[in-house]
Amino acid sequence: MRIIPAVITAAVTLSLAYAFSHKLGQVPPLGNLLSPQTGFWQNAEPNGEFPHEQLVLPGLLGKAEVWYDDRMVPHVFADNDADAFYVQGYITARDRLWQMELQTYAAAGRLSEILGTRTIEYDRRQRRLGMVYAAEQTVKEMMADPDTKTAVTSYAAGINAYIATLTPATYPVEYKILDYKPEQWDVIKSALLLKYMAHDLAGFCEDLEFTNARRLFSMKDFNLLYPDFHDATDPIIPKGTAYAAASAKAITPPDSIVAADAAFMKYQMDKPDPANGSNNWAVAGSKTRSGAPILCSDPHLGLSLPSLWYEIQLQTPGMNVYGASLPGSPGVIIGFNDHIAWGVTNGEEDVKDFYRMQFRNGKQEYLYNGSYRPATLRVEDIKVRGGATIHDTVAYTVFGPVMFDNTFPDKTTRQTFLAMRWKALDPSNELATFNRLNKARNYDDYLRALSIYTCPAQNFVFADKAGDIAIWHNGQYPLRWKDQGKWIMPGTDSAFSWQGFIPHEDLPHIKNPARGFVSSANQRATDSTYPYRLYGHYDLYRGVRINERLAAMNAITTQDMMQLQNDDKNLFAVAALPMIRQHIDSSSLTAQQQPYWQLLSSWDCMATPDSKGATIFNTFWTHLEDTLWGDELHPKDTTILAYPQAITTLQILLRDTSFHFIDNINTPQKETLSQLVHGAFIATVNEVSELNKAGKLELGKARGTNINHLSRGIPAFSALHLNTGGGQHIVNATKKDHGPSWRMVVQLSDKTEAYGIYPGGQSGNPGSPFYDNAVNDWVAGKYYLLHIFSKEEKDDAVIRYKLVFTGK
Repeated sequence: MRIIPAVITAAVTLSLAYAFSHKLGQVPPLGNLLSPQTGFWQNAEPNGEFPHEQLVLPGLLGKAEVWYDDRMVPHVFADNDADAFYVQGYITARDRLWQMELQTYAAAGRLSEILGTRTIEYDRRQRRLGMVYAAEQTVKEMMADPDTKTAVTSYAAGINAYIATLTPATYPVEYKILDYKPEQWDVIKSALLLKYMAHDLAGFCEDLEFTNARRLFSMKDFNLLYPDFHDATDPIIPKGTAYAAASAKAITPPDSIVAADAAFMKYQMDKPDPANGSNNWAVAGSKTRSGAPILCSDPHLGLSLPSLWYEIQLQTPGMNVYGASLPGSPGVIIGFNDHIAWGVTNGEEDVKDFYRMQFRNGKQEYLYNGSYRPATLRVEDIKVRGGATIHDTVAYTVFGPVMFDNTFPDKTTRQTFLAMRWKALDPSNELATFNRLNKARNYDDYLRALSIYTCPAQNFVFADKAGDIAIWHNGQYPLRWKDQGKWIMPGTDSAFSWQGFIPHEDLPHIKNPARGFVSSANQRATDSTYPYRLYGHYDLYRGVRINERLAAMNAITTQDMMQLQNDDKNLFAVAALPMIRQHIDSSSLTAQQQPYWQLLSSWDCMATPDSKGATIFNTFWTHLEDTLWGDELHPKDTTILAYPQAITTLQILLRDTSFHFIDNINTPQKETLSQLVHGAFIATVNEVSELNKAGKLELGKARGTNINHLSRGIPAFSALHLNTGGGQHIVNATKKDHGPSWRMVVQLSDKTEAYGIYPGGQSGNPGSPFYDNAVNDWVAGKYYLLHIFSKEEKDDAVIRYKLVFTGK
């Protein structure tokens, strides 16, 4: 009967063989993944010297070299721009191909092709946002501009040249884990990546929430909760600056306050992180020790591995630029060249509006200016791995795509159609701006670059070796009447449409101010005397802190600027703590509560990694906001509403300790602010005492920072539980999974002196020693010297590895 064990063994072997060669649900075919010949073992990289290589590639016009320094930053030398961008595409793909492609899949609403049914709703949202449509419009603009066309087509050719060298054994490890293969790179992928950034930086709006609030509250209360300006506003353009009268004006319709249909209250937008922003500033030579301007930039974005940015130098006869590039897009986005430096922060304006539409015949026709006109129907085919293709018909109107209707987000909603007007969907060529900045030599070149830029709006800071410093609040902003775009508007009447844009020459800007510096930190661009309407979601205290420090400093060095980028002072807490002390009766606290009160009340407002007071304050403020706003802004009918910004809440409490929202509408008694503050502190103690018992009360342990792998499902590929300080309202804006994604300090002396760091590494391969090699130094606030090589420095000791490219 020995045949029975033999049959069982054979059956088990066959079952394992099948399991290891076929995808089971979300599990990849493990045989391929674990194979020594083709699996993840093939992705390991040596931790030592790399041999010099010579590569012959089709499409290269001349000869090019790439020198890799000790951090594996590539320095590209090419005979012409086309070859430089070709080589940039090749080497970026070699380091970051999976990241580049995954982000374009996410932008285009194609994740279900890889991940199956779990991402169908996400993909539908991306299609209804018009991301592919917008990318198509951008491609047309890019291909119509000769310089941009050269850049994107050469870059794509370089990526495809690298993809052509791959085999299943050499695919990046994520392709093996997820069991799919890379596809050819088309220029629309670069456009999609840029639109993905536009969504992250210009996709925020609160039309739906504000519509609900306008229905529930008086206009007086609405303006109290969601004001246009704050008392302590320290704008980008200094207060008191005189502005010329508006050269263009929007005509207000007879009735600009619109009541919303109750069905709107059930819709909810997926929004980018409101903390997406940045710091930047430039200091004139009159305030620096060297006598040369210093420019600083640190964009605050979601943190991930592989990192968002890819460091690079590109040198051709007409260009020598260094900085942070966006994997998937040619050129440098934030950086410097032989003559100038520039950086960007988010403008924070709302450039997305919703319109209530009246359709008939399904999605065929909509009412506009008294007659029905045909909608443009776009059928979005969403391929689903392991399932049937989803066909979603999206109607396009004069405003843009219908984001919400009787089939989305579900089929149970009443037949309500909301069309979206979003600046990011307009034809544009932002890449041309960065292409021009890469080659700019002076302020006039910088201005010509900015004149064609539209979305996402950015504060472009500038400095050059001639000594000029400047900043422009730059982009295309709708020309609006008061309150236009704060809530849903009727889509049946063109009177509610955008009436053009603020003329570029009227945008807020300043050059060589008397105070000797320019700066921005996502605060308002101007005070209330600016003659145009700008609405958005602005920061406040980071800008105040930066301006205070820069105003007080002289003989500034690059090291001073590094310290300021890592500054942990929380001015929001400085303003809030006196109010908290006023409303806490410490004598009424228990023995268990007293130590936590001492930590909070004596806190120096420095959010360092070892600060226990910072953890207590952050926890307390969350509880206070929930106590104050939870009754009115968490109604039982699932109405979607937005809390006021924390800075709004604080300023209200500092002005009026008895305003009527303090009272809890769900209780018979009338609460006081002291009761709310005391209750919030008790809830805080209950929460943080558990952290203290676990030895995790310090900010770096209680919150810290996680830099997750882009898949968010592979902890081994992530950098977790990092001991960081900083936070919201703080110059060092590091948070749980968000923060300074690239820190750069550039001194524009005769020989440029530059420093930078980002939390990751050049390689996207988890098996590489250069995958996350900079993370710990970033946590520690360290910087690397940025090596700007010339061809004469070919034997520099920092150069570790060379690639020589020739064409066929």
